[in-house]
Amino acid sequence: MDFTQNSCREFVTVLASNAPVPGGGGAAALVGAIGTALGNMVGSLTVGKKKYADVEAEIVALKAKCDALQTQLLDQVPADAAGFEPLAKAYGIPKDDPNRAQILEDATITACQVPVKIMELCCEALDAIAVFAAKGSRLAVSDAGCGAVCVKAALQAASLNVFINTKTLQNRALAEEMNAKCLGMLDKYGKMADEIFESVKAGFFK
Repeated sequence: MDFTQNSCREFVTVLASNAPVPGGGGAAALVGAIGTALGNMVGSLTVGKKKYADVEAEIVALKAKCDALQTQLLDQVPADAAGFEPLAKAYGIPKDDPNRAQILEDATITACQVPVKIMELCCEALDAIAVFAAKGSRLAVSDAGCGAVCVKAALQAASLNVFINTKTLQNRALAEEMNAKCLGMLDKYGKMADEIFESVKAGFFK
């Protein structure tokens, strides 16, 4: 089920229930899309303004990129639900089933894939938001800062949905590889998001 077709109120209600999906991954994807859209709004308010004519082509290109990122992030909401389903079923397999361990392992790897993808998309979004914050309309720069904060939250939330699964993987080499990739994204792009926020905030106190 694509929970992005629900109203915001319905989504939050189901999120708060004991239903297995949507969960942290789906919520992270939605928050990431919202943050990306906030940055994109700065672009929308920049395009067509004479004051920003020299950066118009760059902003237009970034807006197109963010349009795609928003769609991809929203697509991860149902994808995360689908990716978690095999793991939820695997936990129900009797413990004396000789195939249980391998089925669990495979399902756990599958459950990691969408949260990693969400993180990658968030990194791309932050690259774009950094430009919107630096070159976009000063009248909307606060929205770029808000976008950075939201996308950082999505990045961090998605990472926890990877780490809870890599912890249980039997293939420790694969687990450490995924952990290292995610930790690298958290370090680089967490700092970038903080820098965007601090830069935007500082501009209000000059």
